[in-house]
Amino acid sequence: MDPQHAPGPPPPLEQALHAARALVLADLMSRGVAEADVVSLVEDSVAHRRWWVEQWPEGAGFLAGLVAQDVQDALLERYGRWPLCPVCGSGDPHALEVEPELGPDPHWVCHKAGVKVAAVGGLGGTAAS
Repeated sequence: MDPQHAPGPPPPLEQALHAARALVLADLMSRGVAEADVVSLVEDSVAHRRWWVEQWPEGAGFLAGLVAQDVQDALLERYGRWPLCPVCGSGDPHALEVEPELGPDPHWVCHKAGVKVAAVGGLGGTAAS
């Protein structure tokens, strides 16, 4: 390969999209729901969010939370609540929510218990549900 034409690092927009995709896939895999049709939901969200962040580049830091919310909404419509809260051992099963809804450093939060459970991408370190 010609060193002058060697590929460099991907542009920051692509890096942010790939990072968001990887974090959400890690959470899906940690909960055993990363089937092909579910991964397609992630890909759909990333494609949609690509357009969104091209319109608002300052929002690149918000992509992980937005993709997580997109996938959570799509899973709710097709399969049910995800991810289920691993903190509350009694009562009706309920899903964690992403906070902040639009901001950097998104976390999965249990509003019932009022606790941060894990960063988006970090569900593998919590009890599986």
